[in-house]
Amino acid sequence: MAGNSQRRGAIRKSGKGNPTAGSGGRVKRGLEGKGPTPRAEDRPNHKAYKSRKKAEKVAAAKPKRKPKGRESEWVAGRNSVVEALQAGMPVTTLFVAEGVERDGRMREAFAIAADRGISLMEVPRLELDRLTGGAVHQGLAARIPPYEYAKPADLLDRAAQIGEPPLIVALDSVTDPRNLGAVVRSASGFGAHGVLIPERRAAGMTASAWKTSAGAAARLPVALATNLTRQLKAYQDAGCMVVGLAADGDISLPDLDLADGPLVVVVGAEGGGLSRLVGETCDQLVSIPMVNSLESLNAGVAASVALYAIAQKRAGG
Repeated sequence: MAGNSQRRGAIRKSGKGNPTAGSGGRVKRGLEGKGPTPRAEDRPNHKAYKSRKKAEKVAAAKPKRKPKGRESEWVAGRNSVVEALQAGMPVTTLFVAEGVERDGRMREAFAIAADRGISLMEVPRLELDRLTGGAVHQGLAARIPPYEYAKPADLLDRAAQIGEPPLIVALDSVTDPRNLGAVVRSASGFGAHGVLIPERRAAGMTASAWKTSAGAAARLPVALATNLTRQLKAYQDAGCMVVGLAADGDISLPDLDLADGPLVVVVGAEGGGLSRLVGETCDQLVSIPMVNSLESLNAGVAASVALYAIAQKRAGG
């Protein structure tokens, strides 16, 4: 009989036209839910998600700070290149502009390069302009590889290998690479075992520092400290006394009685001197006696004077 829901195989219709047979599974799935709600920044249509993606895009495009000493250096100009070669700088390649006039300085550079086995590359002048960043190269430039810094502990190891009490020069906020080069030269000449510089807000071993060191940078290691104050404390824990040069030091340099033991000499920037934390970390603050108290010494000269006095005491003078 039509419409008889009691007959075999018939399906009862609900008021909405949906079959009621087998509806239990559908109802169960509807009650299960869809899990925890995603965070706002994970939902593509949410404002927080769009803001996060925009911030990530900006961060990816922002240039990252490169570690000190990770880029090649360029020395441009005929006189500068010859002086760099004479100073023993680790030049890897000489670049010569095509068609440039070969004068005496150029031939001198070629001769030194040939003796040292340095390769020579001839490039178009425009290419040399690009490589040197538009510097006045006069048709000749030299490329220097990134400086390989030592680890702070290497300076102590170097002294131990020689069988001498460590003598280390640390620079605090010295930003002039020529001062750094002068300190490296003096440290090498007066028997120091290395120079320590901070990673940030300080001069690094650039071409200018190399040249000022007059080749000493090839003989004496320069170490890089992530945090200068923390490294000075590490040297103290290793048995070193840390003295800082300061105009108002409690002890005069001639009266320093720590010269013959493990010693770290900290030199600050001209004018600013030692930073507060570094000064507080030093075991003693030492002054260099001067006739005119209004005068000040730059880092290179101050380090030289101190190292000379220390070398004299170590020699028994």
